[in-house]
Amino acid sequence: MYRILDVLQQAGDFVSGQEIGNQLSVSRAAVWKGIEKLRQEGYEIEAITNKGYRLIHPETMYNQRELEKGRKAQRMGKTVHFFQETDSTNNRIRELALAGAKEGTLAVAELQTQGRGRRGKPWQSPVGTGVWLSVLLRPNIVPAQASVLTLLGGLAVCEVLQNMTQLQPQIKWPNDIYVGNKKAVGILTEMDCELTEVHFVVMGIGINVNTKEFPEDLQDIATSLYLESGQTYPRKKIVQNIMESLERYYDAFLAAGSFEPFLEQYRKNCMTLGKEVVVYGKEPFVATALDITQEGELLVKRADTGKKEVVYAGEVSIRGVMK
Repeated sequence: MYRILDVLQQAGDFVSGQEIGNQLSVSRAAVWKGIEKLRQEGYEIEAITNKGYRLIHPETMYNQRELEKGRKAQRMGKTVHFFQETDSTNNRIRELALAGAKEGTLAVAELQTQGRGRRGKPWQSPVGTGVWLSVLLRPNIVPAQASVLTLLGGLAVCEVLQNMTQLQPQIKWPNDIYVGNKKAVGILTEMDCELTEVHFVVMGIGINVNTKEFPEDLQDIATSLYLESGQTYPRKKIVQNIMESLERYYDAFLAAGSFEPFLEQYRKNCMTLGKEVVVYGKEPFVATALDITQEGELLVKRADTGKKEVVYAGEVSIRGVMK
């Protein structure tokens, strides 16, 4: 079946069933059966009498084979588990990690029924429009350093979106990416660890790519790459490019043993700095976001006391912008 797909992709235009059969030393009936199997997997193949078969929009195909094929990263995304529907890709990677899966194992879904963001908030994951993925990391770091991985994920995604769309995405510390003051990307990092040892980290990334509309309650706070640019984008390339970018940032972080080499780049991409924010916790307070520390924390100046504090984690909203 996939040998037939290779012939169609190489041809780039119509190729007769007879020619396919000759190339592969199979009958025309076998070619037809292979074409039907490819269609069942979602490949769009046009058939015209006396012209043959033609693969339509191959760049939009989104499945395990397409995601693994043509990747540039060495480890990230080398093994892909693709789900037409699942509750959460983070849950799938956690299961795979506990079963001994290798670092870089990737779970991708067309539909998430229980996608979630920070503090258990639901994440809308409609079919065929976005990128909903989770990747397994096994860093040799202490648990206190793990929160930095979320920031590295934000840098990787920002880099890819800037290069592919010419938009200007910005990071809202620590885990969201905005385009035009609306949220387009969420990153949820979860860790399995002991007091001094990280067993594994699951990094979940959700991107609104080709979404054309949102429910009424989300229209003022959520956006997509399509809505901001008027263009559609190949999700396969977005995933592959993110895996390549993330691997590069991740390896550089492990080599340096610190977030310090990425500080200046993160500051330039962070929309939170210099803004008045609300820091949520047991007692929410208003502050001005001053800087990002070498540990990836947010340094703020409280409005009520004027004192500087470090925010290690939690929910921070920018006043005048969605939470």
